[in-house]
Amino acid sequence: MSGFDPVAKSVPLRLKEPALGDNRSPEKRLRDALTQDFGPGPFHLPLDVARRLPEELSYAGFSVSALLTRDQCGWRICACRPLERPGRVLGLAVDLGSTSVVFYLVDLVSGKTLRTLSRENPQRAHGEDILDRIMFAQRGGLEELQKEVVDLFNDSIRELCSKCGVDAQDILFVSVAGNTTMCHFLLRLDPSNICKEPYIPAVNRFDFVSPSELGLEINPQSSIYVLPNVGSYFGGDLIAGILASKMAERHEISLLVDVGTNAEVVLGNKDWLVACAGAAGPALEGGILSCGMRAQPGAIERVEIDPKDLSVHVKTIGDEKPRGLCGSGIIDLLAAMFEAGLVDQTGKLMVDLDPARMKQIGHEWAYVVAFESETAEGKPVYITQSDIKNLIRSKGAMYTILNVVIQSVGITFEDIDNFFVAGAFGNYIDPKKAIAIGMLPDIPLEKFKPLGNSAGKGAVRVLLEQKSLEKMDEICEKITYLEMNVRGDFMNQLTGALFLPHTDLSRFPSVAKRLNLS
Repeated sequence: MSGFDPVAKSVPLRLKEPALGDNRSPEKRLRDALTQDFGPGPFHLPLDVARRLPEELSYAGFSVSALLTRDQCGWRICACRPLERPGRVLGLAVDLGSTSVVFYLVDLVSGKTLRTLSRENPQRAHGEDILDRIMFAQRGGLEELQKEVVDLFNDSIRELCSKCGVDAQDILFVSVAGNTTMCHFLLRLDPSNICKEPYIPAVNRFDFVSPSELGLEINPQSSIYVLPNVGSYFGGDLIAGILASKMAERHEISLLVDVGTNAEVVLGNKDWLVACAGAAGPALEGGILSCGMRAQPGAIERVEIDPKDLSVHVKTIGDEKPRGLCGSGIIDLLAAMFEAGLVDQTGKLMVDLDPARMKQIGHEWAYVVAFESETAEGKPVYITQSDIKNLIRSKGAMYTILNVVIQSVGITFEDIDNFFVAGAFGNYIDPKKAIAIGMLPDIPLEKFKPLGNSAGKGAVRVLLEQKSLEKMDEICEKITYLEMNVRGDFMNQLTGALFLPHTDLSRFPSVAKRLNLS
């Protein structure tokens, strides 16, 4: 495995037994053996391990496996076990999302992920919007927020270890990638200034944390590493995405997009990185649409409309009866409606074109994607004129953010070699449909590369490659952050992007040609 150099290791040692001519202490004997067989260290010997060391060495006949984990200054000695029973060397990578938390249990000897577990974030009870959770923390709820996520960690660790037949004491390193606020909740750091000017986190780079400081039920000498943030709206999840894509190690120019509540964008290569974030995600997630929903069974994820007879064909997650529209389905739907002429370039519904599906719902026109008889709950799934307006604002903001970032360094979309799209957004959207509505730039489809869960993949890479710890520091120093809220060119350009696909059709030549737009 290229670059495989894990952050925790089991080192086999055969120590010389004590004798009259060799009266070194167990501690000295162990350090000398590690220096000779493993490297110069430094090696940190915790007091708790030092207390047990004489008995452990004697019991093992001085043939032991020393379990080491990376810490702030070098290597920490976690335990010494008999050579014939060394146990496992495990790591835990965590994608600490505001909606879901994903855990990866990794074997640090083979480099293989043993099992993955996704759980809902219990903090959602205090608000879907992360600002609601910050307000809850300000009202005295910070300790509760931390307890909820730590309990989730411990429950998930027990479940993972039980299903894999391993011991939680064998987990020697934990890497956590999350946005700035989520990491502050985990570490019980005051998040108050994250959401108000001048938007300053309590901490940007976190030192290693011990399990006892958080209450994690793993090896007490293990290391917990929380990936750093660059600012309030550029967290460790984005740093993990940069690691996962390896864009900061490439000569060619890459662009990374992660769409959630916000659209977060990184542009650059091994020499420079420019980043920004902006509010472009809610409608794309389905969160604010009349029939929007998360990507769960029953969510419509694919939509096709026959331009000739206007028949509608949908695919749902799990092939269940429709319940609503998730992000990829929403993008597909608007693209299909536009291509079939059901909406014009301003997004206005062409009501007379398909009277069977155009209905008055809640005092406005709506287009019905699935009728009552076709759905799981006996209610129609539809998109209203207001929904389309919100969606166009979101897609317009997305494109404008990308364009402003590109222009800030004096290049064009044609100069991009790799367009990485992270998360569920990258896994499930059809780039061709996103281009059709003017959300993503009109570049060759082969340049679009889905990353999947980039935060999780980056956190796993930290476990498997020690040099990632240094790379993250380099990345943080290299990034120039653009604040969209204070850029006049953003608002000026946004106006032109509030059309399908854009007021300037020369930006979308493939769409204009395919749809005979002029």
